[in-house]
Amino acid sequence: MTELYSKEGFVFTKNEKNNYNLSFEMENNNIILSKIIDFNLVKLIYDLNNDIYEKVNLKIINENEATINLLMKNLFEDLGLPQRFSYLYIKKISQENNITFESQTIKSERPKDMPVDAELMAIQTMICNCNIITPHKVRFTVNVLFENHMLIPAVVEKLVGLILYKIFNRVKQFIENVRM
Repeated sequence: MTELYSKEGFVFTKNEKNNYNLSFEMENNNIILSKIIDFNLVKLIYDLNNDIYEKVNLKIINENEATINLLMKNLFEDLGLPQRFSYLYIKKISQENNITFESQTIKSERPKDMPVDAELMAIQTMICNCNIITPHKVRFTVNVLFENHMLIPAVVEKLVGLILYKIFNRVKQFIENVRM
């Protein structure tokens, strides 16, 4: 395991080729965090980061299933890398003191509103485990496994860590500052 980025409790590591892990904790004594961990939280992640995502379309099928397609801004254009999009099926599994979101790429179709030259970010599996430590504190652990053909240059890995920190730190700050 190689640590790629670490700051303020946020840790992004590479487990092996195309397999990454990130973890961080969130705490807010004013709200019961488990009550807000649902697909709307998934949408909030992207809504708070419109400088990184160009388009976000979340379709909630039911309380335990959703699809989402995301178009990232072309952040690595200067490095000669194409703009990327994700199209994911997400399944929510709730257990005592744990909420898990399991995602995988939908390959059977391409979202109609994606640019022709944007490339699919092929995620084999993405598992976001939300471990409820106390009603007011949650530990998030996300494991992402990209498909074998996905090439992620070493220089981009560290930049991805910085971007992920930025994304999740915004969400963390937003939720930790909510007063109800």
